Amino acid sequence: MGRHGCLGPARGGEPPLRLLFAGTPEVAVPSLDLLLDSGHEVAAVLTRPDARSGRGRRVGRSPVAERADAAGVPVLQPRSPREPEFLAQLADLAVDCAPVVAYGALLPQAALDLPRHGWVNLHFSLLPAWRGAAPVQHAVMAGDEVTGASTFRLEAGMDTGPVYGVVTEPIGPRDTAGDLLDRLARSGARLLLATLDGIADGSLVPEPQPAEGVSLAPRIEPADARVDWALPAHVVDRRVRGVTPAPGAWTTWRGDRLRLGPVEPLPTSLGLAAGELSVGPTGVLVGTGRGAVRLGDVQPAGKRVLPATDWARGARPAAGERVGEP
Repeated sequence: MGRHGCLGPARGGEPPLRLLFAGTPEVAVPSLDLLLDSGHEVAAVLTRPDARSGRGRRVGRSPVAERADAAGVPVLQPRSPREPEFLAQLADLAVDCAPVVAYGALLPQAALDLPRHGWVNLHFSLLPAWRGAAPVQHAVMAGDEVTGASTFRLEAGMDTGPVYGVVTEPIGPRDTAGDLLDRLARSGARLLLATLDGIADGSLVPEPQPAEGVSLAPRIEPADARVDWALPAHVVDRRVRGVTPAPGAWTTWRGDRLRLGPVEPLPTSLGLAAGELSVGPTGVLVGTGRGAVRLGDVQPAGKRVLPATDWARGARPAAGERVGEP
């Protein structure tokens, strides 16, 4: 199969694979669902330990753990996959292959070597583009018009292993990272199942990634999501959509943090300086380095999300007042 070919249905009669599914967030659940309904056997699930989250800081299980619980599948939650106890459990499971979707921890070589067919990772980019923890966010922020998902065999390097197959997905002009990830989670799940079918029947062999076209997608921290109003409007728009819903774009207003939903880029600045606010019949506008943007939803510190026009009615910005100032 060529690297950019389509994965077809597996040949009939292939023996099913015994699997360990590794994943943690909601984006991994469609893949687990599809594998649970397939002819393959999900012997156990590997996910990150229960963690505190939300305003109440309650301890909760990951979305993948909850789905596994509902299906009656054993759940493994080592603090680190390097723990000898986990490696012993993995050896005892004697799985043929371990599909991975956003597990969230690096796997040691001792674990990578155990399954007969290795670990097969579903990564949400067209490798070798956007290797790393945040491929969808970086694709949107960079203004890419097309992205996709790849299945590849895990090795010690960062997303460097040979590729089994890909699916492509266009990036719409108003797509947020969340929108795109939702679509890729579904199409990627089908790609992952087709990959496992091809491994099972011996019809699929991974091909090395090209040496050209490598780009990196490191994790995006909240500090990275602060809006730089000196950038052009179209770049501000892409960066805001790229960090929506997480970690969420933000700026400052009168010393407090103001979270921002997607904005609408405008071709002219209307005479506004970078960060300068204008409230009028067309909405709440903010000047940028080139052009301006119209704010959508905003969330002041400690308050609920509301339309920018409602926020401005209460905030009453003075003439020339700016967002983004310390």
